[in-house]
Amino acid sequence: MTVKSAEPIQKISAEGMPQFPKGFVWGTATSSFQIEGAAFEDGRSPSIWDTFCATDGKIIDGTNGDVACDHYHLWEQDLDLIKSLGVQAYRFSIAWPRIIPTGKGEVNQKGLDFYERIVDGLIERGIEPHVTLYHWDLPQCLQDIGGWENRDVAYYFADYCAVVADRLGSRVKSYATFNEPWCVSILSNELGHHAPGKFDRKAALAVAHHLHLAHGLALQRLRAMNLTSQLGIVLNLTPAYPATESEADKAEAWLADGKGNRWFLDPILKGSYPQDVWDHYSEDVRPTVLPGDLELASQPIDFMGINYYTRSFVSTEDKKLPENTEYTDMGWEVYPSGLSDLLIRLNGDYNLPDLYITENGAAYPDVVAEDGHVHDEGRVNYLREHFKAAHQTIEAGVPLKGYFVWSLMDNFEWAFGYSKRFGVVYVDYESQKRILKDSALWYQDFLKQQ
Repeated sequence: MTVKSAEPIQKISAEGMPQFPKGFVWGTATSSFQIEGAAFEDGRSPSIWDTFCATDGKIIDGTNGDVACDHYHLWEQDLDLIKSLGVQAYRFSIAWPRIIPTGKGEVNQKGLDFYERIVDGLIERGIEPHVTLYHWDLPQCLQDIGGWENRDVAYYFADYCAVVADRLGSRVKSYATFNEPWCVSILSNELGHHAPGKFDRKAALAVAHHLHLAHGLALQRLRAMNLTSQLGIVLNLTPAYPATESEADKAEAWLADGKGNRWFLDPILKGSYPQDVWDHYSEDVRPTVLPGDLELASQPIDFMGINYYTRSFVSTEDKKLPENTEYTDMGWEVYPSGLSDLLIRLNGDYNLPDLYITENGAAYPDVVAEDGHVHDEGRVNYLREHFKAAHQTIEAGVPLKGYFVWSLMDNFEWAFGYSKRFGVVYVDYESQKRILKDSALWYQDFLKQQ
């Protein structure tokens, strides 16, 4: 693998950016299925995403994660790449099918060995390892017994987490139980866009509840291990804005907020489901909540990760976004003030732990220019304005402690396959060559000034 990192003709400068507090953590992030490849090596079993990729019509370009960025083999060069950015931290996820291929029971030491190499390699390079224990790649064998709809899987998850933490221990700076429970439940089981691709609201709400339970069970197990690592969870939150000042639009936006945000925030931070959303869902689709479930879900956490990309614009009529709206290659509105609005609102509504932006970034149709560089001005502007919005929240008293840019490199973008590029590093998938985009060079310069 080669990495191209020469300076472009004009130096990329991050001058004029605000200064963040001393100790603020800057990083970048990836997930296992999106970058690792090596799908059939060293004992890894199929995940629900391998199955989903093999199902006709599910992935827009017909691709899969069999090779992806080949990070499983190129990890040392990739860690050098991370170091070259100048970040202090790297967030990555563990693939459950590599650790316990049968979902429960026998542990695959080769899988643990791989992640131990990653953790030790990061520490050797002076980079904090931040681990996500579940970023969507459930072992297919557990889906075969109902997946997250099966309450037992929450207990198997806690066992898996304990196995990982027993090996990696407090060398890991933080452990997040889940990445984006909304995606795992609603996007995947009600809307059908992600694995396992179901269209069943009752199933989706059962999954959401069992994720809350699994989070609590895993926290219990990890706390009992006396780790010095921070323990928490990562939610994707999308603030909902009414399109007009009408009461109908305001009510619709509040309901959208409840279904997308508060349904996941409230059990963790308040020990209850939001009553308005509970009442909105009919009795035949509401999850079965057993005594003690919400007490488990609402144990104290050391941090909450928030993934922010855009806002939702809610109307009871066919209202369009304002003119001159800028969009990313995902068709998502670029709306930096949504980040500051969201965090400031959360700080008013909840007793928050430390917060981290665990994902923020944008997809653009990047190409390698004739000069050999990738001039992604849109992403540079996107990051610049979102960093400024984050700084505003700190000035407003929000306990924001760090920021992880999504993503380190272009990768398998789930149902979009390799058709969308989120990386600050360009990946040529045929040669596996990596090229630092202008956004990576801008980020480097920004970090030098912090």
